[in-house]
Amino acid sequence: LDGTYDAVITDPPYYDNISYADLSDFFYVWLKRSLHGIAGDDVIGGNLTPKRREVIVAPYRFDGDKDAARRFYEEGMAAAFAEAYRVLKPGAPLVCVYAHKTTLGWATLVEALRRSGFTITEAWPLDTEMTSALKKGVASLASSIFLVARKRDSAAVGASDEVQRQLDVVIAERLDRLIAAGVSGSDLVIATMGAGLAPFTGYASVELPNGEALPADRFLGMVQSQVLGAILAKVHGLGDGVGGLDAATRYYVMSRFSYGYADVDFDEANNLARSVGIELGNGLSRGRLPLAEITKRAVHLRNFEERGEDPEMGLDGARLIDVLHGLLWRANHRRSEVRPYLDQTRPDPQALRLVTQALQGPALRGENESKPAEAQACERLLGSWRTLVEENLFTR
Repeated sequence: LDGTYDAVITDPPYYDNISYADLSDFFYVWLKRSLHGIAGDDVIGGNLTPKRREVIVAPYRFDGDKDAARRFYEEGMAAAFAEAYRVLKPGAPLVCVYAHKTTLGWATLVEALRRSGFTITEAWPLDTEMTSALKKGVASLASSIFLVARKRDSAAVGASDEVQRQLDVVIAERLDRLIAAGVSGSDLVIATMGAGLAPFTGYASVELPNGEALPADRFLGMVQSQVLGAILAKVHGLGDGVGGLDAATRYYVMSRFSYGYADVDFDEANNLARSVGIELGNGLSRGRLPLAEITKRAVHLRNFEERGEDPEMGLDGARLIDVLHGLLWRANHRRSEVRPYLDQTRPDPQALRLVTQALQGPALRGENESKPAEAQACERLLGSWRTLVEENLFTR
């Protein structure tokens, strides 16, 4: 009956992440034997699990047509949420668990919820993976994002500038709250982005100044950029006052945020360095452990693979980026050396974690998009922060 359920809680398929029915074939052949004489042919009559109506993006089921596979997934998700909308009581929650890491997967989920008449009211990360179950060397999410949605009260159209003002408030509040709770890595970025969906889905549609509708994937890009910018601002703020962050580390983070891992024209790179009070040619490119290489008016910042193996890296404690590079190299190549290295360097864990978070970069990615090696290393370190950093720094 319409409007009779107190709640709907679902963990839907994660776009193209796993072909669940294909995976189930392994177990199905054994279930058929154990249920023989108990279950009917409508349950165990097939040779393999049924797949025709499974709501995932599987192009091979559509003769390789990716667009057809996407439409099938989008329509299936929208139909499922429309049914949830029909059976829920007014004000009752729909709780949707999601942990995918592509912009397209998230955009499809958001559009399906909004098209079905839902507005996202909350988003919180909950640890759903055992630490021992996470794949080593893989930047997996340790948490799943629990989105809470309720029926939207109106069909109003929102203006993008108003949504942006609401988004500023949400990001500032949620980012501080999650960092204080110890959330980090992709979990931090995606959970903050999830909370930022509330202003967007509060309207039936959101219009840009030119009257065009703001699509979900573009909004997600805006939110992710704003979250990363807020993290960068926190890193830059550590440079103020006694015991703050050193200028070289702030420059390194700002440069990676601005230019990624490409070499940069010297004048442009040096202007950025001067903004934090240093010169590229005065310390950063000199000495035994240079952070930058200057060749023919181009500046190359050296990453953790190029610097971290040096046994003297970070031992003087002068630059936090040196310590992080040394730690990243050991975490990726010689884990047995992590604890003695932290014993020697004794970095401030809060500052180290925030810098690592900033260098991790975007959490959501496009199709066939890969992250630079250092960003992946930072993401893996954040995923193992408790065991690799906290336990080695605070447990003696």
